[in-house]
Amino acid sequence: MWNIRTLEYSKILRNITMVIIVLMILFNQSEIFSQDRAPRIPIPNLNFNVNEAKTPRETSLSLMILFLVTILSLAPAIIMSVTSFTKIVIVMDFVRRALAVQNLPPNQVMVGLAIFMTFFIMAPTLTKINDKALTPYLDGKIETTAFFEKSMVPLREFMIRQLGTSGTKDVALFLKLGKIKEVRNYDDVPSYVLIPAFMLSELKKAFWIGILLFIPFIIIDIVVASTLLSMGLMMLPPVMISLPFKLILFVLVDGWNLLVFELVRSYK
Repeated sequence: MWNIRTLEYSKILRNITMVIIVLMILFNQSEIFSQDRAPRIPIPNLNFNVNEAKTPRETSLSLMILFLVTILSLAPAIIMSVTSFTKIVIVMDFVRRALAVQNLPPNQVMVGLAIFMTFFIMAPTLTKINDKALTPYLDGKIETTAFFEKSMVPLREFMIRQLGTSGTKDVALFLKLGKIKEVRNYDDVPSYVLIPAFMLSELKKAFWIGILLFIPFIIIDIVVASTLLSMGLMMLPPVMISLPFKLILFVLVDGWNLLVFELVRSYK
């Protein structure tokens, strides 16, 4: 009975919506015909011409535009490579798996939280990029090459700070693979070596945090499973019983607050 009434209400609402849309269209059409003699707002006409470059300056400008378009298309990958986003989103997924709630919170919520936490963590670095590179570039004080060089300086400082002493092994790995020998300190490490080393270090840290997150919840699973076996309830899935206890534990210790606090604190 409830389903039938719901369907009837939905049909009524749909019909009312269609009538309102039709009336709005008719009203707009009548306004258009009644204002034929009113001054018309000019609509701009945009033309894109593809011509042959005749001077070296035009060639370099065309190549620069193609390069910038390529950079914009690779922007998500760059953001995940040189920021804290990778570790945050992996740790968030580990939390869901440890709690055995595969779809709660939804992926959109987790990614959104990870993005805004990334903005929060990267705010000092982004401020330096804006002050030292973006603002002078928009003011015409520096060229494009200098803009990219100055933009990489704060990002390199951030990655080097996060690598620390524990990341020297990852940097040494890529230096060995690239057969780069004359390196005395981090300033001599090329960016194409520093970025994958930073990503590898972030992945290892994220998995270590995931292991630590799993330990208390695994103990709950073991206790619940052994209790059910001792009671002879072998056909009852232990996950159904342990899930409420996991959620209660996570809520009582204010798990989200602790998790966000420790993730932000891990970035000095």
